[in-house]
Amino acid sequence: MRVPHAHVILNPAARGGTARRAKDPVARAFRAQGWTVEVQETERPGHARALAAAAARGGARRVIAVGGDGAVHEVANGILEARSAAALGVVPVGSGNDFAKLLGVYRHDISSAVARIATARERRFDAGRVLGEFFVNSLGFGLGPAVVRTRNAMSGLKGFLSYLVPVVKTFASFRPPLFEVRADGFHERGLMTMVEVCNGTTAGGSYRFAPAADPADGRFDVCLIRRVGLLRFLVALPRVMRGTHVAMREVALIRARQLTIRSSAAPLLFHLDGELRDPGVHECTVTLTRGCLNVLVAQ
Repeated sequence: MRVPHAHVILNPAARGGTARRAKDPVARAFRAQGWTVEVQETERPGHARALAAAAARGGARRVIAVGGDGAVHEVANGILEARSAAALGVVPVGSGNDFAKLLGVYRHDISSAVARIATARERRFDAGRVLGEFFVNSLGFGLGPAVVRTRNAMSGLKGFLSYLVPVVKTFASFRPPLFEVRADGFHERGLMTMVEVCNGTTAGGSYRFAPAADPADGRFDVCLIRRVGLLRFLVALPRVMRGTHVAMREVALIRARQLTIRSSAAPLLFHLDGELRDPGVHECTVTLTRGCLNVLVAQ
């Protein structure tokens, strides 16, 4: 019988640099499950993507991202770039860990997460793509990337506060952009607080933009929030956390395989799985590739 092997890619900078202490515990946890393991640490942005692509092309069957959603984003892109059937697993040691919720390892410590990976089943997830880059959880325009930019400039915040404080701080000076959004059977032009294209149910750690999303159903759940004032925003924020915002008059929830968004006034700024992108374009089309990513989902 073939002994399972885990090819682990660890981002030591995750969770403010504390993830570097996870290297030995992760290796021990896999060995305790009877697996062999190889651990590689990333050294710079983009390194996890290159390591994952090389591992997948080299025949790795299970590539495990250890870190937050940024590490997952890069590892998934590497696997998809290699056009590999390698299965993506996640040991969540980041801050938000949105994708880990889809795999059943959210809020599990290293030992528990690895044990769940060892007995996980493989499932095919969809992935989105924009301007040549994949995303596996969410893509956001408007307030979302502005919050990411604010959060990247703030240090010292941890846990829930690292997601709540930047949102409130950003909104104080945020001006909703004029967007034109086209999707399957949908067209709207106007001032929009945000447009979140969701493959998963949450983004930003605690915000349930698409509570009914299924990452394997062949469609995005797009949450469009029209312009709102400060008081309405403060009322809406806890509703977004609970996923009850979908009934608000300022919210449109769209299910689509493809979406085009245009900003005539300023170039588009967006995030991919929480990673900021500023490509200098005024329009982009977001497409979905069904069942392209093999993942390890805990039973």
